[in-house]
Amino acid sequence: MSTLSNGRSKPHEIVERALELSTADGCVVIADEESTANLRWAGNALTTNGVTRGRTLTVIATVDGKEGTASGVVSRSAVTADDLEPLVRAAEAAARSAGPAEDARPLVTGTPSSPDFADAPAETSSAVFADFAPALGEAFARARAGGRELYGFANHELVSTYVGTSTGLRLRHDQPNGTLELNAKSPDRQRSAWTGRSTRDFKDVDPTVLDAELAVRLGWAERKIDLPAGRYETLLPPTAVADLLIYQMWSASARDAVEGRTVFSKPGGGTRLGEKLSELPLTLSSDPNAPGLESAPFVIAHSSGDDASVFDNGLPVPATEWLREGELARLTTTRHSAAMTGMPVSPGFGNLILEGGGDKSLEEMVADTERGLLLTCLWYIREVDPATLLLTGLTRDGVYLVENGQVVGEVNNFRFNESPVDLLSRAVEAGRTEKTLPREWSDWFTRAAMPALRIPDFNMSSVSRGV
Repeated sequence: MSTLSNGRSKPHEIVERALELSTADGCVVIADEESTANLRWAGNALTTNGVTRGRTLTVIATVDGKEGTASGVVSRSAVTADDLEPLVRAAEAAARSAGPAEDARPLVTGTPSSPDFADAPAETSSAVFADFAPALGEAFARARAGGRELYGFANHELVSTYVGTSTGLRLRHDQPNGTLELNAKSPDRQRSAWTGRSTRDFKDVDPTVLDAELAVRLGWAERKIDLPAGRYETLLPPTAVADLLIYQMWSASARDAVEGRTVFSKPGGGTRLGEKLSELPLTLSSDPNAPGLESAPFVIAHSSGDDASVFDNGLPVPATEWLREGELARLTTTRHSAAMTGMPVSPGFGNLILEGGGDKSLEEMVADTERGLLLTCLWYIREVDPATLLLTGLTRDGVYLVENGQVVGEVNNFRFNESPVDLLSRAVEAGRTEKTLPREWSDWFTRAAMPALRIPDFNMSSVSRGV
């Protein structure tokens, strides 16, 4: 039997000790070791910076009863050796008092152990900004000289996740995640422009380049043009495409589709699998090994839901095509919902990539536009109708009018009403796929690569003032 000190134990040791303490029929222990480093700035000057560290331990106990297997899940932060046995007992008590779990399956076996399972967790620090911070100072100087003010933040987190199970799995994954959001404003605050980037290590983002991009957009905004609500040819930049398709994938549960509750349900029964959703050769996929977008190669489920099951912890996550050449190819399943629906097991996704065969940059697509709108980003996206996946939301930080291949000014913001599934069916052009930061969902999902899309009739349902 292993022993632990009363101090801060190594994560793999605390996983092993929790498994030893368990008296349940099955047990899964997940230790998440997180460290973050951040910078914030306003008015061309740094305001705060800091580094934090934390631990969360999740214990999932399973108990076999006459009517089936029940599960109990308890998570706590800042767990030490003294906290461990009460946590394990709490999970077991929760399992024994619960009814049979609908998603119950035998715990996963056979996944090879991670060779670094016993290694110390990876940690970030302020050193991640060693090259970025001086470049940010240069961007401040350029912005000041150009009569604009920069606001924003840079955040880097590194989460080392250790998964151990009573069936012998010992898995570990290190997930770096960096986000940069940069906003430029005119001194009178009447003009604003935004850009953002997703990064693993801040070595591939240059704030001086982003400041130059924002300076151009502030220049476009010097001319104001009022437009009414209506349908406009619209160029959706990669960040907006990502926000819409992430929501689409969050709504892509196979079980919900089979039960007739989503846009992927077929009228009269069944699903729309195999149906052509776009005339463009669009392929939407996820791949844990995608360069620059790497994500966990196995399931990490802290709770059960429509697209996740605690019983699936440790299940390998393969590369998956959700949309293939415009055709709906897969919906998300757990092992339980796969058995219910007769579909392949397709665990949830850690990244999302859309490819449409195009090679044009957004700037080249602007140059090919006779008259249309160029968006910066979307925000406050909310679902209106799950049956059609109709979403509503607002444009933000710059909507620009394009005429004869040139941006001629900034127009007012709009509220939009659109379904991403409908948009895919109406898109007439896809640009070059590039890494992007989804602005609306960046607190939950950052690993995306998308092209810009040209929509001939995007529905700007009403004018939005004061955004």
